[in-house]
Amino acid sequence: MEYRTLGRTGIKVSPYALGAMMFGAAGNPDHDDSIRIIHKALDAGINFIDTADVYSNGESEEIVGKALEGRREDVVLATKLGRPMGADPNRQGNSRRWIMKAVEDSLRRLKTDYIDLYQIHRPDPATDIEETLSALSELVRSGKVRAVGSSSMPASDMVEAQWVSERRSLERFRTEQPNYSILNRGIENEVLPVAERFGMGVLVWSPLAQGLLTGRVRKGQSNDLRRTSRFRHLSDERRIDTVERIIPIAEDAGMKLTHLAMAFVIAHPGVTSAIAGPRTMEQLDDLLAGSEVSLSDEILDRIDAVVAPGTDVGALDMAYKAPAILSAPLRRRPLSGRSAA
Repeated sequence: MEYRTLGRTGIKVSPYALGAMMFGAAGNPDHDDSIRIIHKALDAGINFIDTADVYSNGESEEIVGKALEGRREDVVLATKLGRPMGADPNRQGNSRRWIMKAVEDSLRRLKTDYIDLYQIHRPDPATDIEETLSALSELVRSGKVRAVGSSSMPASDMVEAQWVSERRSLERFRTEQPNYSILNRGIENEVLPVAERFGMGVLVWSPLAQGLLTGRVRKGQSNDLRRTSRFRHLSDERRIDTVERIIPIAEDAGMKLTHLAMAFVIAHPGVTSAIAGPRTMEQLDDLLAGSEVSLSDEILDRIDAVVAPGTDVGALDMAYKAPAILSAPLRRRPLSGRSAA
């Protein structure tokens, strides 16, 4: 496997990263089977594993920790913090108070004394970015963390964080983890160029669009993935119609849709690794079977004709939305200050 440098960290990682979100109660509850999947991925040359404390409420980290016993030094291990870990409002977010507790919890579950890449899972508007970077800097200086990164951060926030790091002599975010797939190309506008400008590595999540780019959801058909999912994006007809236009491109090229989708995201020069989260050994085998696939300019041009560069076809439900989008009062002047129709 051809390894890539993770931004300017000097760390070499595989272009496919193993996502561990599906290990545990939220996906595959069989610890032994999950460990076998991790070991097979490592044996195949994948050396990059990404998890998070919130995945199955810590169970994913525990599984990864058990799987890496005796193999820790061969793996670039990434995890994340910030999503709620219980009802306590202080067991979430990017405050110094929570960062210092969350890292110890992750280290314990992962059975390691250091994390290669520690990422904030989502931006936290309630916490000053200087507060967050100051706490993360202490973790790097103490040796508990090798590098720090962000996830789903808007381009403007990425720039602000870099400026704060420079002006306050703090550790800076070395990576960004955005959502990227054939269906969601919005990061091509600003996030990827900003990451390149600041020498950040980029590991993208949901390259298969949460299952839509596996071909399991087809127009006019119903299946378990669509019937049982709580996610609205799996029933978005615009996205399904777009997938129907992508499938012939894969068929004409003689490749599986999943292989086309994965090869597409790692073809972008701004992307370091694509995170794929298999739940079963069969899904991992499919991932590995397409690891050497590359796309010609002709195929990429055909994809561009269906989903134009820099555009999104709908959105994933779990994609980050800024408070200004979620909160109506932040988008509307008080009625007393505007004319009512």
